[in-house]
This record gives sequence, structure tokens and C-alpha cells, in this order.
Amino acid sequence: MKFAPSNMTWLNLPNLPLPLKVLFTGYLLVVGVGLLMAGLQIMLTHGMADGKVGLSKNDIVYSYYGDRTHSLLENKLNGSMKANAPDEVRADIIKWVHKGAPKEDWDAHFKGVFEKHCVACHSNVPNIPNFKNFDEVQKVAATGDGATIQSLTRVSHIHLFGIGFIFFFISFIFSFSVGVPKLLKILAIAFPFGFLILDILSWWLTKLSPNFAYLTIIGGIGYSLASTFMWVTSMYQMHILSRNGKVYGNAWEQDLPQ
Repeated sequence: MKFAPSNMTWLNLPNLPLPLKVLFTGYLLVVGVGLLMAGLQIMLTHGMADGKVGLSKNDIVYSYYGDRTHSLLENKLNGSMKANAPDEVRADIIKWVHKGAPKEDWDAHFKGVFEKHCVACHSNVPNIPNFKNFDEVQKVAATGDGATIQSLTRVSHIHLFGIGFIFFFISFIFSFSVGVPKLLKILAIAFPFGFLILDILSWWLTKLSPNFAYLTIIGGIGYSLASTFMWVTSMYQMHILSRNGKVYGNAWEQDLPQ
């Protein structure tokens, strides 16, 4: 069944009823801030995996494939955990790690060092190593193998479900836009989902070979650009284009303003 455009002139972003504009705007604002926080979190975690500010191929390789020449503990002390202990303390721990993290040194000295600088988080925060336990410290002091299969499985399904829902609602709102060529609208809606799948798949491929790390960067940039385009277009049409006083047709029936 098709509705005549004349009966559905409100079914587009510029002419939406005010309650729907408030609903869509509120959602887009919250999601926009959430995506910015997600980007910042990536920069402060994965982006520091190689000890340098900014996301690079090495950050992705160390996070998923691992640094097969250094331990996870050393990478963290030179990266995202760098600010949590003085330089001399971090150097002392790394020197101990290079010796193979012998237990006798733990009992004599390093147990107290970790209690002073690490266990405030690494004994209370779930899903991270408990540094009151030498066996847990020894695991992360071993050569880094990157993300485990268990962690990849957990994070993959969380991202696919959670981010998939975010992109669905951004795309749904954007589908009410006017003046966007149909092909461009279809591609803009499809791209975030395609690049999200590429992003998740690249984690698993990078776990097998570091040569796939660039796919993670491509996937992240791809869905970021597509979702940003839909976000900006939607906000513009609801709050700026709507002020011109024109009446547009059903956004799902037409691609250009009447």
C-alpha cells in the first residue's frame, strides 16, 4: 500500500512534528557525545599500546596480535599505565620483568611495590588481573600474545549488538532526510554496518597476522565518517532547513524538495 505524498507531507526531517524533533534531537545529542567519549577511550587505551600518543598500526598490532618481544605488563607500563607510577618505579619493574619476574624478588621487594602503586585498582576492579596474586602478575609479565580468543568473542558480540543498534537508529532518523540523492542515501545508511563488520573481522584477522591491522583503521574511519554525515545532515534539516518555510514531500517517496 502506498500513501499519497500529499497525505504525508510531514514525513521528513524539516516538517516533523515538534515532539518527534525533540525525540530525535535528544537521541542524536546523547549518541554524539557517547561516540566522542568512545573515541577518547580508544585513544587512552589502544592508542597508548605502543607507548605513544595517537592511534597507529602498532597500537592495533600490540592490542590484538600482541608484542611477541615484550610483555603485556611492560607495554602497559610504557603506555596506558604510564602515569600511575614514577619513572624509576616503572623502570625497576620492567628490569625485573626482563629477568623473568623471579618469585624471590617478588617476595623480597616487588610485592610491596605493586601494593603501593597498583593494587588499588588491580584488586577491586572486575575483569583485570589481581596484582595481590603473584600468579596473576606472572601471567602479564610473560611475552604479550595480544587479545585472547575469549576476550575477542566477548567484545565482538558486545560491539556488534550495541553499536549495531546505535547505527540503526541514526540511519532510521537520517532516512527521513530530503534533498539527498537516493543512491547517496542508501550508501550512507549501508556503510556504517558494512564498516562495523569489517572492523570486528579485522580484530580476528589481526590476531592471526599483524598485516591485517590496517583494516581496523579503515573500518573505524569508514563508519565514523558515514555516521557523522548522517548525524550532521539530520540535525541540519531538523533545525536549520526547517526554518525556510517550505513544505517537503514524503522523504521515503521523493529525493528532492517539492
